[in-house]
Order: sequence, then C-alpha cells, then structure tokens
Amino acid sequence: MLVYAFDAWLGTCGFDGCPSAAEIRAFHADEGGRVLDRNGHFIGRLAIVRRINVPLSDVPVPVRNAFIATEDRRFYEHAGIDWRGLVRATLRNVRAMGVREGFSTITMQVVRNTFAVRRYQGRSLRQKMLELRLSRLLERHLTKDQILELYLNVLYMGNGVYGVEAASRDLFGKSVRDLTVPEGAMLAALPKGPSAYTPRRNHRKALTRRNLVLGLMAEQGYLTRGAADSLKKVPLRIATEEWRPDQSFDSYAIDAVRQVVDSVLKSGSLDVNDLTVYTTLDARAQVAADQAVRRRAAAIQNETGGTGRIEGAMVALDPATGDVRALVGGRTYERGNFNRALLAHRQPGSTFKPFVYATALAAGYTPASEVDDEPVTVRIGKTVWTPQNDGGEYNGHITYRRALMRSLNAATVRVSQLVGIPAIIATAHRLGVASDIPNVPAAALGAASVTPIEMVSAYAAFGNGGWRVSPRLVRRIQSGDGEVLWANDGTRTRVMDARDAYQLTSMLRGVVDYGTGYPVRQAGVRGPVAGKTGTTNGGTDVWFIGYTPTLVAGFWFGYDDPKPIGYGASGGLLAAPAWADFYQQGWKEPPPPANAPNTPAGWQPPAGMTTVTIDARTGYKANEYCPITQVEYFKPGTEPTHLCPLHAEPPVDSAASDTTQNLLEKGVHGIGHFFQRLFKGGDKPQEAPRDSATR
Repeated sequence: MLVYAFDAWLGTCGFDGCPSAAEIRAFHADEGGRVLDRNGHFIGRLAIVRRINVPLSDVPVPVRNAFIATEDRRFYEHAGIDWRGLVRATLRNVRAMGVREGFSTITMQVVRNTFAVRRYQGRSLRQKMLELRLSRLLERHLTKDQILELYLNVLYMGNGVYGVEAASRDLFGKSVRDLTVPEGAMLAALPKGPSAYTPRRNHRKALTRRNLVLGLMAEQGYLTRGAADSLKKVPLRIATEEWRPDQSFDSYAIDAVRQVVDSVLKSGSLDVNDLTVYTTLDARAQVAADQAVRRRAAAIQNETGGTGRIEGAMVALDPATGDVRALVGGRTYERGNFNRALLAHRQPGSTFKPFVYATALAAGYTPASEVDDEPVTVRIGKTVWTPQNDGGEYNGHITYRRALMRSLNAATVRVSQLVGIPAIIATAHRLGVASDIPNVPAAALGAASVTPIEMVSAYAAFGNGGWRVSPRLVRRIQSGDGEVLWANDGTRTRVMDARDAYQLTSMLRGVVDYGTGYPVRQAGVRGPVAGKTGTTNGGTDVWFIGYTPTLVAGFWFGYDDPKPIGYGASGGLLAAPAWADFYQQGWKEPPPPANAPNTPAGWQPPAGMTTVTIDARTGYKANEYCPITQVEYFKPGTEPTHLCPLHAEPPVDSAASDTTQNLLEKGVHGIGHFFQRLFKGGDKPQEAPRDSATR
C-alpha cells in the first residue's frame, strides 16, 4: 500500500501536479518580465534581472565543453540521472564520512533552478526525489541541446548575474560568442562557488579554479595536454566595469505599471518575471512626455531664477477610453520616487473653472449668457472675500464664453453663486475628481487640492461627449505560457449631456484660439485644440490641460514645497509650451476613416442642436450692424431671440469723428495693452473672429 502511495506521490510531483510537456517546452529563463506598449513594442521590464538569454548556437563549442567537463562529463550519455556518478559520489562520501562529491547532473541543475525552485522551497529529501522525477520529464520532452541551452541561461554566476551571456559581459566586457577558451573555462569554474571563485574578489583562487577546468577538459579529450598547459599560462584579465542591464527605458510610467501588477496579482502569488504586461502606453508619446517635462522644468528654472528645484508632472490619455498614453511623475526619474502625476495634491487654479461653467450649462445657461464682470464681494459668516481679476481689469457685461476665454475671476465667482458651490462640487466629482473639495466660495477658482491624473481624466468627459472614463494603464497580464491572468476592458459612464460637453468644448477652444491658452498656437500647434490654463495665488502652481478629439493631456509645474515660482508666472506662459512641445513631438492625430475620407476634423455637434449667429460681445442674436459675429450652438429653447441692442444702427465713421482727445486716449490704451501682453506672456487677441465657434 505504501509503495502505491509513494508511486502516486512521485508520479504527481508531490500531488502538486507535474509540469506539462507544453509548459516544459515553453519555459525560458526570466529576464524580468516584459512590458509592452499599445502597439506591442517593448518598453520596459517589471524587475531588473541581470540576465540575457542566448541560443545555444551563440555559445562557442569550447565554452560548452568546459561546462560539460566540469559539471557533467556523461551529460550526452545518461537520461537525466547519472547512476554511475551517483554510486561514485556515494562511495567517496562514505569513505570521507562527509559530503565530498555531488551527483547532480546538468539536467538536475536545470530542474533545481527552474521548476523545482518555483514549487518546492528548501533542501530536503522530498525536494531531491522530486528533482529526480522532473529530470526524467525534461529528458523526455527536450533534446540534450535544449537542456544544455536552458542550463547555460539559468545558472547563477555570482555578482548578481545569471547565465553565461550576462556573466561574459560582466567579467570580460564582451558577448559569450567572442570568448576565448581560457575565458570560457573561467565561466565554467563559477557554478561550484560563484562567490568563492569570482575573480573580482579573489583573483588567485579564481585563476587556480580556471586552470583546474582546463585540466579537466584535457582529461576528457576536449583539449590536448600541451594546449591545456599553454592556456593555463594565459593571464586572467577582467573588465574594469561591471555589466548592468540597460535601464534607459525605465520611467515613472513603468513604475506605475509595476504597481498595477503588484496590486492585481498580489505580490508573491506569482513569479512576475515570467509575465508579459500589455499596457495602454504609447512609446513615442512617453518619450516626448519625459522630454517635455524635463526641458520645460529646466527652462522655468532658468527663466525665473528661483532657488530650489522646479518639478513637473504630466498625464496624457485617450478621452474615449481612458487609456493612459503617457505619464511623467517628475523632472528626473529614479526608481521608487514619488510620482507627482498620481499622488501630488496641488491647487488647480483656473483649470477648475470649466467645472463651474459645465454646471451652469447643465442648469440651462449657454455660452451666450451674460454675467457682470465687476468687482464682487462674497460674505462668509463675518468675513468678506473679494476676489480680483488678474491685473485688476474688469469688463462689465460679458458672455460666459468670453469670461472663460479670458479666465475672469469676478465673472466666474458670480456664475458660481448662481448655480451654487455644492452643485459645482458634485459636477467635479461626477466627472472624475475624487479628492475632497471644500464647500467654500473660493472653490470656484480652484481652492482645492487635486492630482494631475484626476484633472486630466475629468477633462476627458468634455472631449468625448460627456462620458466619465476611468484611467486605464494595463490592458491585460499574461503568464509565460500565454494564459491571461488579468484583464481590464475599461468602463465609462454617462455623466454629462453631450450637448453641454460640446458647448463647453467650443468655449475651451476659444481659450486656446483667442484667450489665455494662446501660447499653444504661438508654438505652432494647428488643428482642433481645447484647453484651460491655471495659475494659483502668487504663481505657486502653473497648469495647462488641453485636449483634441483623440488625446487629453495635462501639465503641472511648481516646487514640491509650495512657494511662488517667480514674478509673472502663469499657466499660459510656463505650462502651455510644454503641452505644445509634447503634442508636436509625441502625438499624431489619426487620419479620417477610409469609409469617410471627407469627415471634418474636430468635434461634431450632437443631433438636435440649433445654430444662431450671435454678436460675439453681447451674446444677443446678431443684426446686420454687429461688427463681430459668430455661430453658436444651442440646446433647443435656450437660443437668444432678441436682436443685439448694442449695435442697433450703423457705426459712426471713426476716422471722421476722432478728436485729438480721442487719439490721445487710444494711444494710452494701446500702450497699456502692449505692456499687459509683455508681462503676461504672449499676444492674446481680444476679439473673436466670425465663425470662431467652429474653427
């Protein structure tokens, strides 16, 4: 009965199940796992493993012979277990009354370093018995050359290095295919004691061991005795620099991928080094994003001359799916560093204002609705809050579109008072801002702490027609044999009327084309772009979040310990150029679909909206005398019906009516605007041309 039980135990590899023939054939020594971008391009590893797998054909025959002569002289003769070697080792150990010789074959060493180490921990009789069973399985399903190839790639060679290729680069500074016979013998000397015989620590001991290997090669006919004696005299020269895997691809984005893998697979439950992770990242976009943050942070440092280190962060994702295309958590990457894109809570400044206007649109207001842009006072208990416009200028009656385009604080606060701060907070949370937002009047101007990824994902709803998307960095994770271990298909939820989203996007296009986001155009970006700048009090944080039909990306810059960046700091001047740099270097809008080549670029209005040509200044229905008009889209029943009262008659010929006083006033006004543009950075036209809503 016990015999049958033992046979069952051994036949099932300890009742844990033996690896299948397919698993054995598919196995390869890990190199740290693979991380692939959305197009299947290799972009990084889950773990840094000092190993490079090579085919047996890359290993010179003398190097192979050195290992066989040293580790398993009858490798090509036995079936995984060398019974003659077992008897010889047993007799010698008995005579010595201790362990003087082992009997592990190359096949058994492969098992120990692959399947056995993953299933059975510790050295025991149980493990040894299972190694024998697994060795027979390997011999049954693999050729001798395949086993030898595995062996040469899985061996630990000391100094944190695995496999002969990595060891060759580490010790000799070259590939294993270029090794000489004495150098190959040095590698074959290491498995017996990788730490004891490494030439970096004990050159004399390593040389003695190498020469012993050369002698064994001569004994077994791989070298003549004379050749072996001659080769023993060759000096042992070691490379001065240790070899390290290329880590240039490592980034904050790859760190974030590692965190996802750890969280969904529960660290320790699987060997992550065997995994392939399919991400949503775009390799080209990621490189451009890293460069844009690094270059712009350095430029801000130089331009402002501040003390300390300016930091930056960015997130870019597909607004339709939430797929993250690029992610940068800081100016310079170091593994394990604080990832500002995901974790840094900073005030968003005016990038929060779109939530105010989104709430107003949902409440029935329109881009053409008017609001007073005059000094405003808000009472909070016994205190009084008096927010001011940047520069202290006010515009009187102004449309919602122009108030957002010029990022006017007073007008925005008045809109927020109309719709209520709680409703605005609810809008921001519904769109994807997870951080707490205080229920105070200043919240309308961004008095909250949020992360870049929250803001960017929330903006996605503006550009995708009103859908909330969850940022998705990893699409699926596969094991070494192709089994899908985890997958994320992405989710999205309707959170905004598609018509409101279209109107807000139209308003934010005005910000880029004619408002505070105009530096994006100055940098040469063409095509449909919407976005918003943000600057906190004292210029402590600067933001720009911009989007196109296929990409939404946000940049933040500031000091880790919040303090003013410098005089005149603004999101338009300092952050928007980084967005333009990234977009031009790292992204390309896809062409129209083949079945609809004439599809117009940009966002298309949802069905059921009506169009009215309005006066761009007043928001009223335009008449023949309105000098600046534009086509505006409205939800049915909200469009203006009254003609513009400001331009009810033909304008007076200004050339005939100018007096000396008028000319002087115009001159002073022009000089004022010149200096305003000079110190705010960038020429920002104040008038929107005709048809601006559709440009």
